[in-house]
Formats: sequence, C-alpha cells, structure tokens
Amino acid sequence: MISRNFKNVLVVSVGFLSLFTAYGGLQSLQSSLNAEQGMGVASLSVIYASIIISSMFLPPIMIKNLGCKWTIVACMACYVSYSIGNFYPGWYTLIPTSVILGLGGSPLWSAKCTYLTIAGNVQAANEGKKGPDIINQYFGIFFFIFQSSAVWGNLMSSLIFGQDTNIAAIPEEQLKTCGAADCGLNVTSNSTTTRPEQTLVWTLVGSYIGVGVLAMIIVAVFLDNIDREQTSHFRENRDPFCHTFLATFRLLKDWRLLTLIPLTMYSGFEQSFLSGEYTKNYVTCALGIHFVGFVMMCFGASNSVCSFLFGRLARYTGRAALFFFAAVTNFSCIIALLFWRPHPDQLPVFFVFPALWGMADAIWQTQTNALYGILFPRDKEAAFANYRMWESLGFVIAFAYSTFLCLEYKLYIVLAVLVLSMITYPIVEYHEYKNPTPPIEEGAYLDHKETIQTLEDKIISQTQL
Repeated sequence: MISRNFKNVLVVSVGFLSLFTAYGGLQSLQSSLNAEQGMGVASLSVIYASIIISSMFLPPIMIKNLGCKWTIVACMACYVSYSIGNFYPGWYTLIPTSVILGLGGSPLWSAKCTYLTIAGNVQAANEGKKGPDIINQYFGIFFFIFQSSAVWGNLMSSLIFGQDTNIAAIPEEQLKTCGAADCGLNVTSNSTTTRPEQTLVWTLVGSYIGVGVLAMIIVAVFLDNIDREQTSHFRENRDPFCHTFLATFRLLKDWRLLTLIPLTMYSGFEQSFLSGEYTKNYVTCALGIHFVGFVMMCFGASNSVCSFLFGRLARYTGRAALFFFAAVTNFSCIIALLFWRPHPDQLPVFFVFPALWGMADAIWQTQTNALYGILFPRDKEAAFANYRMWESLGFVIAFAYSTFLCLEYKLYIVLAVLVLSMITYPIVEYHEYKNPTPPIEEGAYLDHKETIQTLEDKIISQTQL
C-alpha cells in the first residue's frame, strides 16, 4: 500500500500534467501560431508580468484562506480561460485571458510547492527520515510526471497540424536566415509560419480546453485537504490584511533569498529561450511549424525522465554537483547554438539540443524548488511566491526583448545570467552546509488540539499563524 502522502503527490502531479498538456502546447506555439504583430509573444509577456503582480500578494492570501487544494482548483480555472481565448486569437481575447492566467499562476505554483513540502515533512516524520530527502524525492516525482506534459501537449499539436494540406517546402533563401547567423527578427510572415487551417486550430484548442477541465476535476475530487486545520485556524484568527499582503516582501530581508534571485531568474530566461526563440528561429524557420511539437516532445521526455532521476540522485551527490552539471550543459548548448546553422538535412541535431536542455532544466526545476522549501520552511507560501515572482521576471524580460533584439544577443544575455547565477548560488549553498536550516517537525501539521494533547512540552508552529 502506498502512503496517503504519496497518493496526494500523485494526484497533484497528474492534475498538473493534464493542465500543462494544454498550456505547454499553446506556449510552444505562440511565437509561430500567433506571429502577427508579435501578438503571441506579447500575450506570454503579459502572462508573466501578471504573475509578478500576483506574486506580490495573492499566494499567502489565497492559500491561508482557501487552503492549498482549493487554491489549486481555482487557479486551474484561470489557465483554462487562456485556452478559451485562443479559440479566436486577437488582442481583445488573448490579452485579458493572459492577465487572468497570470493572476492565477503564482498562487497555483505556490500552493503546489507548499503542499508538497508539507506532505514531505509529514512523511519524513512518520518514517523517521530527513525532511529534505523526502521533499527532494517528492519534487522529483512531481516533475517526472509534470514535465511529460510537454510530450503529450506537443504530440497533440504535431499530429493535428500534420494533417494540414498547405505545408510548403522551405526555400534555400529562407534557410540562410535561420539560427544565429541572421538577426532572426524577420521569421514572422513567411510560408512556414502562416496559421494552419482554422478547423485544425479549433480542434487543437478544443482538445486543450477538455484536458484543462479534466485537471480541475481530478484535483477537486481526489486530493486530500492536507492543511484544512491551518486554514480554519487562520480564518478564526485572521492577521491584518497588510501583514499578509506584505508577507512576500518581508522575506526579501533574508539575504539568502536575495542571493538566489539570479538563479531563480535564470530559470525564466532559459525556459523562455527554448519555447520562444529555439522553436521559431531554428525549428519553424528550417523545418516548419508542424515540427515544433515533435521537437518539444523530445525536451519534455528528457525533462521528465531526468527530473525523476535527479530527484533521487540528489541525496547522494548533493545539490551543488547537480547545479554545476546543469550549468555546464547549458553553457555548452548556448555556445553551440551561436555557431550552428540549422538545415533540414541535419534533422537529428534539432532534437539533440532540446534533449540536453531538458536534462539541464530538470535540475533547475527540481533542485531550485526543493532548495526554497528547505531554506524557508516556516515561510513557505511567501518563499514560493518569491520564487514565482523572480522566475516570472526572467520570462517577462526575455519575452519583452524577443521582438527587437537579434538572436545572437539573446544568447549572450542567457549566457551572462547563467554565469552570474553560478557565482551567487554557491554562497547560499556554502552557508546552508555550515549552518543547516532546521526542518519543521510532524507536530507542526497536526490538528491544533491534537498538538496540545500529544506535545504539551514541545508545540511547534508551522507558520506565523
């Protein structure tokens, strides 16, 4: 029999898998599908700008009032609205739904991270193991299942768009403009990036809406309300609004969080580069839009498998070794992309880069999320809100300069942020090695009355409730 906590991890993971099968597929296609006037990339910028705003105040308020479970369900509805907006894409449909999605984005991820951290600490206390080890394992399992959403979402898009009868051969003149050899700003109106048949677009978006609604049903029906006691206690003893509102910013007084900002922002830069620049300037330019899904499937498969492996491997190698490995992998890919001239004859190479990128991203995602949970166990909601805020700032900056900076300079920017991250991150890691943050014990998650009865001499508070 699997433990109840492990079952809940699986439910959260499958729910996110279903939700991001839709959103991930749409995000990969925005720079190519809605290329007119940069509308697709603009909608992505608005999404992550809204996430920054929501990170400032929404996660602590929603999680402490609704609890992790119902925060996840409510925010999933925001993601479904974006899929609906893509039915008839235009400035008046994409931008408002992008704002709605962005406002739900930060509470969604903060609630998920908080839920997994609580479940990991409770399970570790039950088994007599170290909290960080179980938390790492749970995040690895989550990202193993979640990252495979890139496989299914992109498989759907490639199979459906592959039925398009208007696929044209790519002229040699256009191939010369692909990759970093050319500025890459004119890959917008040629024959390979025009929209597929409208009926195919509707079929795809309709499928995405369906799996998004399925995600909401899965979480609402099968996920346990693990923090019910905490939320009811909070509602009975409500803090002043300004206290909760400023929780995200108060944590910025901690120098460790400030030092992790470059690493967190790099996560946004590297993800936006692959989904926004690689898909448009390498894949769509040289192969056509119907290949975007297949290439991003390779990224998703690599990311999924490596998330599971690295989640378990971290307890033997430590985080630092994995972060260094990811940095070397990304560094090598960026240098290679600067010199590679993509051509349809080199088809396998188009899949090598996303596979390596997915392997590195698996480390950035699993280990950075786990690191935040370990460093700030008593301020999890505010810590993960900061994580989403700074990661989203990386997305916003990258998508904002997407339409006017040449590809070569975009690669240099990603490289610079990577180097800065590898200078600042070891400082936090060394401090944590010398002064480990004490984990939260099981007693923090028990019923308030139960805690008083069973731990009269040692009552531990999970958060500042």
